[in-house]
Amino acid sequence: MEHTVTALPTARQSGCPFDPPKELTEARAQSPISRLTFADGHQGWLVTGYDLVRSILADPRFSSRRELMRHHPLIDYGDVETPPAAPGEFLLMDEPLHGRYRKPLVGKFTVRRMRQLTERVEQITADHLDAMEKAGPPTDLVTAFAKPIPAMMICELLGVPYEDRGSFQSQVESLISGQVGDDEMLTAYTSVQHYLAELVTAKRADPTDDVLSDLVDGDFTDEELRGIGFLLLAAGLDTTANMLALGTFALLRNPAQLAALRADPALTDRAVEELLRYLSVAKQFYRVALEDVEVGGHTITAGTMIILAYHAANRDPQRFADPHLLDLRRDDGGHLAFGHGVHQCLGQQLARVEMRVAFPALVNRFPTLRLAVPAEEVGLRPEAADIHGVTSLPVTWDV
Repeated sequence: MEHTVTALPTARQSGCPFDPPKELTEARAQSPISRLTFADGHQGWLVTGYDLVRSILADPRFSSRRELMRHHPLIDYGDVETPPAAPGEFLLMDEPLHGRYRKPLVGKFTVRRMRQLTERVEQITADHLDAMEKAGPPTDLVTAFAKPIPAMMICELLGVPYEDRGSFQSQVESLISGQVGDDEMLTAYTSVQHYLAELVTAKRADPTDDVLSDLVDGDFTDEELRGIGFLLLAAGLDTTANMLALGTFALLRNPAQLAALRADPALTDRAVEELLRYLSVAKQFYRVALEDVEVGGHTITAGTMIILAYHAANRDPQRFADPHLLDLRRDDGGHLAFGHGVHQCLGQQLARVEMRVAFPALVNRFPTLRLAVPAEEVGLRPEAADIHGVTSLPVTWDV
């Protein structure tokens, strides 16, 4: 029997900022795939079951091409045409174009290479903890810790000169914060794109030890390199920053789990994977059927859009025991926080390194770390935002 959801659920339950919307959980209990009406009336599908989400992500009959994403679950754009992804922004492309951009980057993001960056992540983390300690409590952990660490690492990867990093990060912050108006966001977007174009030109003239410099000898145009730089920036900063902030919030709300992490450094790797599963900050991704495809007993016709609800799939009781519990000792693995298939997150190993360093360093430096406001007063990002997180996280500690 076909289950129907009339609109994409986005509202979190009061007092449950880490859980998916209740309606998503209820929809998954009825069926791992449901009919969904998009804002413009398009009849698409919502996939909430772990197995189905994973299978669709690995199925080339479902497309990631931006120009095919003609509908939005929450906004009716009317007859506005969706342009193709900009050159280099391969997340919104299919094979073979996707592979042309991605394959030269794979070697830059290996587990081994990312582990080599651990020492630099440790230094950046220690510097920000030193600054927090010197300034004293209270502080906003988002601005003091969660955002600067991935921002600095992205600057290192792209080879942004030290003297430019302050202004560059300021423009990026305006772009990804979701807290500025359309005009300011457009200005920030234009500024970031302009700076990346200048950076590509500089790398061609004088390559340094960074990802962009590694690519300038290939067959990419300046426009393609700029697009690659923008994609790495957009994909690698906002997600990790929100994992660090929301992850700390979740640990502070689960003191037994926080105590376990402090007591057992060997728990760190497993704790990071569990936080990734539990929080699923990248809530959902879209696909479009390129042909009629049978999924979960239903025929998804060509041209139909699908929403893959990562946060619901990562809480699927058919895959994870007691999925709504944060259990840092969980060992069933296999979460979809980084996706699956050819589009699985390229920078996942760097994100893991940052979290494996940052979480234990923070909670051990400040043993009495706690919220400085009631939990219900912590500001959450807009419910319609694609990336879940907090706008600020006021914390304090004993001095």
